[in-house]
Amino acid sequence: MKRILLLLLVSALLLSAAAPTASVTCNPLELSPCSSAVLSGARPSAACCAKLKEQQPCFCQYKKNPSLKDYVNSDNGKKALKGCGVPIPSC
Repeated sequence: MKRILLLLLVSALLLSAAAPTASVTCNPLELSPCSSAVLSGARPSAACCAKLKEQQPCFCQYKKNPSLKDYVNSDNGKKALKGCGVPIPSC
C-alpha cells in the first residue's frame, strides 16, 4: 500500500520535474529500487545506491516538492543515503 502511494506521488511529480543539469534528468521514479529502504528501513541495494548517486543533483528539488519532501527528509531516507555513502543534501 505504501509503495503504491509512493509511486502515485512520484508520478504526479513527473509532470513538474525539471533537470538541474544537462547530464541528469530528475525523475523520482528512477528511485523505485530504494522504496524498501525508504519505506521500511531495509538495507539499500546496490541498484538503490546507484540510483541515489545518479539522482543526487536532484535532491534539493525533491526536498522542495510537497509530495516528496517527507521521503527525502525521513530517517529512513537519510539512512539509505548514508548507507550508500551519498551526502545528505544541505539545501
